Amino acid sequence: MKRNTKPDMFNKSTMTTFFNKLFFLLPLCFLFGKSKAQDTTHRQTIEITSSYKPSLLPSVKINLYASPVTPDTSRAGLAYSIPSETLFYTYQPNALSPLALDVDTSLDLGQRNQLKVGFGNNTTPYISGAFSFGDGKYSLGNIYGDYISSRGKIQYQDFTELNIKGLGSIFTDKHETYGGMGFALHQYYQYGYDHTIDTFSKSEINRSYQDFSINVGYKNIAPNDLGINYNPHIEVHQFARSTYAGETNLIMNLPAEKRFSDKVSIKVALLGNFDKYKIKGDTVSFSNNLFQLDPEFAYYGERFTLHAGIMPTWNNSDLAILPNIYGEAKLSQSILSIQAGWVGRYIANSFRSLSKENPYINDPVSFRNTKEMQYYGGIKANLGNHFNFSAKAAYISYTDMPLLVNDTLAGNTFVVSNESKINNFQIHGDLNFVSQDKFTITGAVDLNSYTGLRDNTEAWGLFPLKLTGSLRWNAFEHVLVKADLAAFSGASARTKTGSVSNQSGSDFSAGAEYQVTKKIGVWLDFNNLFNNKYERWYHYPVYGFQVIGGVLVHF
Repeated sequence: MKRNTKPDMFNKSTMTTFFNKLFFLLPLCFLFGKSKAQDTTHRQTIEITSSYKPSLLPSVKINLYASPVTPDTSRAGLAYSIPSETLFYTYQPNALSPLALDVDTSLDLGQRNQLKVGFGNNTTPYISGAFSFGDGKYSLGNIYGDYISSRGKIQYQDFTELNIKGLGSIFTDKHETYGGMGFALHQYYQYGYDHTIDTFSKSEINRSYQDFSINVGYKNIAPNDLGINYNPHIEVHQFARSTYAGETNLIMNLPAEKRFSDKVSIKVALLGNFDKYKIKGDTVSFSNNLFQLDPEFAYYGERFTLHAGIMPTWNNSDLAILPNIYGEAKLSQSILSIQAGWVGRYIANSFRSLSKENPYINDPVSFRNTKEMQYYGGIKANLGNHFNFSAKAAYISYTDMPLLVNDTLAGNTFVVSNESKINNFQIHGDLNFVSQDKFTITGAVDLNSYTGLRDNTEAWGLFPLKLTGSLRWNAFEHVLVKADLAAFSGASARTKTGSVSNQSGSDFSAGAEYQVTKKIGVWLDFNNLFNNKYERWYHYPVYGFQVIGGVLVHF
């Protein structure tokens, strides 16, 4: 049998060596495994710990942001009202400058005299002047005068107007004494007839009016111990139509006011109008007197003002108690104000006042004072510093209203027709925009609805619609541009046959002034620019287009 020569892998010595190695390796494996386990546990713990990263929260900072102050848009309600600056002043204020130690006590009033001369078509000379005297500190005097005349294309369509007036004041520390005198001569002709049918001499239709007036007054210009303000003044007119009719007017106004605070005051006034009328060479002669006592309580709040009073009035021998209650309330946080009132008054009618309204009237044989009662409500608003407007609706009743109506003969004269009762629902609106002394525009509209007449079929000569407007613009440094508008419609007139004619018309005028030097300027006016043929009074057409220009001198 062949012997196996390969070593025996499982002999005794071999087995002994294998178990010795195994015995030695098992502890090492155990230690190695334990070390690996410990390493693994330690790694996991580090991973858990490393996932949590402690950190401090960011500190909260107080941030301050500047915020703009909310503007206060409310307007303080003052105890007085400032009138709209709708005038262009001839004399501009001088700039302030430091004064020397030795001050000249005389007051420099600058260029105080003005002369305006011009000429236009329709043979129209024009001249006006204003002259000032005195130092302005202790005394001051002014003289005003103007003259204009024209000749129209129609026979006797002529007129002449002359006005001269002088005013003067004497000042003390606390009072002003003032007075004045005036003379006016106005000449017209009753040319409003059919010249192909009727014939009149110039003296027959001449209406020449003279008015001589004088006035005097006395008022305090500084507070007194009693805290009472007063301004009594009296005015006298001697009025006449040539040598045919004459009238004497005495007008008296004696007001006084006691202010208890900036918000509360008491006012009292005595008002009088005393007329004596006479047609010379005739038996027509009568007096027309009006006397009123006007006490009033006034309150001026920030958002509310109130005037409350009554007026006992003696119209000749008749006594009437008239209300005088009106006020204004400003809406909260608004530029809008509400107005309301219940007021009454008497309108003194005289030959002087009626002939000023219509110079073609006949000499009246009687007239009465007009009683007016008015209930009104409206709104007023000021938009910014330049624009304001108001609107008002009123119910007005008149007693003894004089209406001027054409006669039915030649139709060129007007007679006074008394209306014992007439009502009027009136809507009035006005607005103006003023930008310092550079630009001014104004406008007004009146809508009237006359009803309830008892003695006349129509409201003769009264306007259902009237519109007025004006513009003044300093376009350039030395140039002033101006414009005016007057329009009306629906005025009733009576024809010779007794029918009714409704009169309407519009008149637009424009002009400009250019200041050549500080003392000399030139001016040019265009009247009735569109040559509208209208009649304010029936049978009396206007001239039409007119142009007049001239020179203006300051010295």
